[in-house]
Amino acid sequence: MNPVEHGDPGEAARRRRRATVEVKQGLRELGAELTLLNRQVGTRLGLKDIDLDCLDLINTHGPLSPTALARRAGLHAATTTGVLDRLERAGWVARDRDPSDRRAFLIRALRERNAELLELFAGMNTSLDQICADYDPTELERLANFLHRTATAGRNATEELTAD
Repeated sequence: MNPVEHGDPGEAARRRRRATVEVKQGLRELGAELTLLNRQVGTRLGLKDIDLDCLDLINTHGPLSPTALARRAGLHAATTTGVLDRLERAGWVARDRDPSDRRAFLIRALRERNAELLELFAGMNTSLDQICADYDPTELERLANFLHRTATAGRNATEELTAD
């Protein structure tokens, strides 16, 4: 007699806890593997880990002011300045005057360099396409929702730690 089939609430709760632990372990493993992948990509491009992180933020949310980038990256202003100097010297970003405030400037990614990034991430992107092919659109929407909510939880936890 299967206790789950007969509505054993204790067994259902244990299965849920085990599955939740598996999800958390999977996310930690994913985080570690993505960190290693990003480190390899950064090394190939001659970028430090934080430089690649900031470049990704600029590509995703830019153009950004240096202050906005520092806030998103959780960096001090001086560290952000060093990152931006390295990215600009390497031809990854440009600084443009902010049209709403001529004293300020915005950082934008130079899109012509994106092909280099895409090439280095091509193996992972192909693998993700293959993995996603195993799910129907409703399942993918649910997974995307889970990932967005998880990212928000991570952002909130980071904000709580930095508020102290």
